[in-house]
Amino acid sequence: MSNIRTIKDINPCLQKELTGLYPREEINALCSVIIKTVFNVPGLHLLYSSDEHVTRKQAESILSIAAELKAGKPLQYILGETSFYNCTIKVSPGVLIPRPETEELADMIIRENRNFTGKILDIGTGSGCIAIALAVNLPGSQVTGTDISDAALKTAEENARLNGVAVTFIKNDMSYPFLKPLMNTGILVSNPPYVRGSEKRFMAPNVLDHEPHSALFVPDNDPLVFYKDLLAIAEKVLIPGGKIYCEINEAMGKAAAELMKSYNLSAVIVKDINGKDRFVKATRFRPAST
Repeated sequence: MSNIRTIKDINPCLQKELTGLYPREEINALCSVIIKTVFNVPGLHLLYSSDEHVTRKQAESILSIAAELKAGKPLQYILGETSFYNCTIKVSPGVLIPRPETEELADMIIRENRNFTGKILDIGTGSGCIAIALAVNLPGSQVTGTDISDAALKTAEENARLNGVAVTFIKNDMSYPFLKPLMNTGILVSNPPYVRGSEKRFMAPNVLDHEPHSALFVPDNDPLVFYKDLLAIAEKVLIPGGKIYCEINEAMGKAAAELMKSYNLSAVIVKDINGKDRFVKATRFRPAST
């Protein structure tokens, strides 16, 4: 790493340091984010062949990041932020790192509700990434995010300020005072914990060692426990014709859809970009006219 003298030296040095821990393509992607962060520049494609000098402080910063990556710490936690649907989202070990699948969820909601002007409720908001992306891209809406974690709510509030949007964040419970301002919600969205405990053995160490297990895992004997909770809320606050969008475990799509149908909802399973059952979207039936 001491051979970093110009920007074009960074990628070869990172490849040398991280090969065997990450695939070459992933190292290239990590390098792009590191360059953008350390040098605060958007034009990454111009920098790989650049002869621009790297200062000692910048080289030391890159060295420090590489050392933490070698120790298994996710890059997003190292940098303290990530990008989500063109929003800058601060993250720390108290909140889950937003995934590309969750970005797909936000995109689906935005594409299907361009002119929406009602209430949106994001249950289990975490970093606030979904709520903030929706507030930015559906400016006529009134967005509320809920979570049981004080640390997550603090991060979400910071992220709303950072992205210049008005999102209300409240601590989640099932009491009436909590539900009252959420009445007449038009869109309910959630990315709840859905990884079964038995699936831990398939997960990468950098996830298991650093990300909050409470935001990831559910018991094998009740894997839809959080969907039951959010549907109990939806039953009280969602308007007739209101929509629900949820991210799901790819193995639980049929079960999640059947659960939603039991709550007087239509339900459709939607595949992600990789062809896996990843989302369920549903609509609350309108009462029959008399």
